[in-house]
Amino acid sequence: MNTPLNQASREVATLGGGCFWCVEAVFDEVTGVTDVVSGYAGGAVKNPTYEQVCSGRTGHAEVVQVTFDPAIISLREILEIFFTIHDPTTLNRQGNDVGTQYRSVIFYHSPEQQAVAQQVIREFNAAGIWDRPLVTEVTPAATFYAAEDYHQEYFARNPTQGYCRAVVAPKVTKFRQKYAHRLKGS
Repeated sequence: MNTPLNQASREVATLGGGCFWCVEAVFDEVTGVTDVVSGYAGGAVKNPTYEQVCSGRTGHAEVVQVTFDPAIISLREILEIFFTIHDPTTLNRQGNDVGTQYRSVIFYHSPEQQAVAQQVIREFNAAGIWDRPLVTEVTPAATFYAAEDYHQEYFARNPTQGYCRAVVAPKVTKFRQKYAHRLKGS
């Protein structure tokens, strides 16, 4: 049963796993997640635009900022989902999306988040879930810049767009199958 989120129980995770449309689409469906915002973090340019980030010259990664209630879903569970919906073993790449803006990265907001992220990575590597070691960066939270409005809820608003059908939809389907118990409304 979902309980109302109060400010005291709110936590934020900032995650980059390739194109933010994919990551946002999945976390929008997760029980305990109250907000997901696509944006940019980790670069040197203030208030970057999508075009600037896509150039690969700003240092930013496409990320989502996930607000969640840790009484309903833990950071560990958030990260387990995160590592399932993208390939954390490819450096600066997700499928055909290539460049540092598509890197796998966790921007931690506290020493506790850092410890959980490092532990989950060790466990995934030890379990051999992926054929290669995870290359996900674990780095202190950087300034987050929300992406332009047309990027927010992109998959929900454009499900028949080519990239959404070919790339985003399969990741959402994979999440729904593997984590049906974590779907909102289930």
